[in-house]
Amino acid sequence: MIMARKPIIAANWKMNKGPSETVEFLEAFGPGAEELAEFADIVVAPPLVSLPAAAELLAELLAESVVALAAQNFSEQDEGAFTGEVSTAMLNEVGVQYVIVGHSERRAIYREGDKLINSKIRKALAADLKPIFCIGETLEEREGGKLEEVLRTQVREGLASLTDEDMANVVVAYEPVWAIGTGVTATPEQAQEAHAFVRILVREIFGEAVAEQVRIQYGGSVKPGNSAELMAQPDIDGALVGGASLEAESFRELIMNGIPAPAA
Repeated sequence: MIMARKPIIAANWKMNKGPSETVEFLEAFGPGAEELAEFADIVVAPPLVSLPAAAELLAELLAESVVALAAQNFSEQDEGAFTGEVSTAMLNEVGVQYVIVGHSERRAIYREGDKLINSKIRKALAADLKPIFCIGETLEEREGGKLEEVLRTQVREGLASLTDEDMANVVVAYEPVWAIGTGVTATPEQAQEAHAFVRILVREIFGEAVAEQVRIQYGGSVKPGNSAELMAQPDIDGALVGGASLEAESFRELIMNGIPAPAA
């Protein structure tokens, strides 16, 4: 019997919220978070400088399983002359549990390609960090009929050399680039179609059992008003949230709307 996949909802704050604002957010979000965490895994990804403050406050406020910490970026190198980079060992030391890998902004602005992304995923897994592996097409690629080609390349190259056991700790985030920060959201039907195709790709590489257990998030202008409809789709297992996660009440509402209502 296939077990239901628990939704995972992650807040990617990007270059927003220093340590003091991070503390303010978590103090506001903390009350009631334990109830939400019964129905969804909750992850918050502050900027690197805010991770220690977040880890310290969460240890005081909540059990470790209630809100997990993610880093937005890290190096595929262990140490050395890499100015501006941070290693997985450093992230382990401050209590990080997840890492975002392959976000469209890292791909487009910083030219991170599929081989580097694969290297980062393998480095994260070796350090007991759980990758949130981002994939997605641009508007030009979608309109050019290249959606499946782009996703196939990103999935196959990004997940190269991983084992079935590795995949138990990988979250995939499908984020159509044309819907990130634009206010334009893929329709539930468009999102479901892409998610179903990604699950097919995972099935081709790893088999049925892995494909059924891997969680695939949707990312791209997710808001409290559309999270329920998006997450009701059979292959959408959560959300990677940008702007709507910057306010505690907005993020709480988005989670509440997106998760199944508790049984009476």
